[in-house]
Amino acid sequence: MPTPRAEVDVDEALVRALLADQHPDLADRTLTVVANGWDNVLVRLGPGGTPGPGGAPAPGDAPGPDLAVRLPRRAAAAVLVEHEQRWLPEIARLVADVVPVPAPLRTGRPALGFPWSWSVVPWFPGAAVGERAGGPGVAAALAAFLAALHVPAPADAPVNPVRAVPLHTRTAAVTERLATHPVPRAADLATAWRRAADLPAWAGPPVWVHGDLHPFNLVAGDGASADRLVAVVDFGDVTAGDPAVDLATAWLTFGREARADFRRRVTAQDGSLDPQTWGRARGWAVSIASALAVSDEPSFRAVARRAIDAVLDD
Repeated sequence: MPTPRAEVDVDEALVRALLADQHPDLADRTLTVVANGWDNVLVRLGPGGTPGPGGAPAPGDAPGPDLAVRLPRRAAAAVLVEHEQRWLPEIARLVADVVPVPAPLRTGRPALGFPWSWSVVPWFPGAAVGERAGGPGVAAALAAFLAALHVPAPADAPVNPVRAVPLHTRTAAVTERLATHPVPRAADLATAWRRAADLPAWAGPPVWVHGDLHPFNLVAGDGASADRLVAVVDFGDVTAGDPAVDLATAWLTFGREARADFRRRVTAQDGSLDPQTWGRARGWAVSIASALAVSDEPSFRAVARRAIDAVLDD
């Protein structure tokens, strides 16, 4: 499944112009496009000051905190950025004692030919967990994060038609993908999906969920800090509903030992979880891993293969 085509080209010149128009105190910072993903472009803003030789701030300029600009690259993502602007400050308060999230520090409006809202967010140093399996430190921190996040959400929380919904409503999409795309071990995954989709739906109150908690949305430290969870990012799919969709990260993010530790911690922290919830989580792992498996990104396919083997062999 190829990455969707950008409907608006976002480059450093456009971002600098938007900053100069709406946040001029940030417009002289160094800019680097660091991600051009499925929905958004992420541009890092380096320390403040007029760039000198080599792009570094000129001598004598006071550096500012590292920031990033997050801009939608297609119309379908524009409403997701608005959800983040509305709800991430509240979610940040829920999880502040555990791990930070990219709650917008400033917002931008459509201007200069760019048609959508955009955000200035914190920049978190580190690297996505990604293809490497998360270790016990990440497992412990992520379990604590979900304990803080998975609380009843307000009635006007964003509605997401494809995440945290009753699992059986996704059967047509998942089975079609398994039948028509080159997904590893597709027949076994279809059996696992049917078993999960037949489980009773979540009967508790709709709780806040991240909705897309795969390892590329988890930032860990570098080097000796690689097993420290630095931030949880990309809340575009944030919604309220069944927490099982977030628990799928057990298979997507961790190897066997860390996965077992993560599951023990989550279950101990939330007495409402039962084997049926974990069964639905396994189904969500089938759904998300099979989608990653048909991505045009090799790193996504590598995570998909690891998760598929974990779902079927664990």
